[in-house]
Amino acid sequence: MTWRADVLTLFPEMFPGPLGLSLAGRALERSVWSCRAHNLRDHGLGRHRAVDDTPFGGGAGMVLRADVVATALDAVAVEGRPVIYPTPRGARLTQSDARRYAAGEGVVVICGRFEGIDERVLEQRGIEQVSMGDFVLSGGEIPALALMDACVRLLPGVMGSSLSDAEESFGDGLLEYPHYTKPASWEGMDVPSILLSGHHAAIAAWRREQSRLVTKARRPDLWAIYEAGLSVH
Repeated sequence: MTWRADVLTLFPEMFPGPLGLSLAGRALERSVWSCRAHNLRDHGLGRHRAVDDTPFGGGAGMVLRADVVATALDAVAVEGRPVIYPTPRGARLTQSDARRYAAGEGVVVICGRFEGIDERVLEQRGIEQVSMGDFVLSGGEIPALALMDACVRLLPGVMGSSLSDAEESFGDGLLEYPHYTKPASWEGMDVPSILLSGHHAAIAAWRREQSRLVTKARRPDLWAIYEAGLSVH
């Protein structure tokens, strides 16, 4: 079954973009997944196909109209797929979310622009709001690409190794351990000797400890969750 991504955007030419290359691109060619971009402007109003208007209550910028977004969304065969709106106001997207989306039939993503989308259509259509992080972008297209990439790489047959997802960052709640390759010595820096030992159990233990150390140092929020989980068990 093909995993389907439909994207509602004012810039359909941005898709599939980088997802048409590398592993995701090859999977797209094999119909492991599909990507269709729908132009919100096709559902705009009047001679100029207007999609936005000034915000009630005043303020800078423009807001995408609820009626336009709803009409565009209703023209897409959602069929049980989650409808997602990337926004800084959303809950932070996690690897668990990506797994959940990848396990389904696909996603429908609405890309905002300007000051965002009228709140009423988000509530009326039960749209999930997700954030890529604590920063603001010009629109939802880049987050949409990031979200789809996070899902597509998890689809069966896309990644080269079935172990990749389990061992990388967030696979078990920790950040990933550091990686090294040839040459063994570079600019006076040597690869940790344990990785050259051939002792697989010792290497696994070293990697586990490195994951703990880097998570504790760089993501104390994740470390606190991880420690809490250990205390439960």
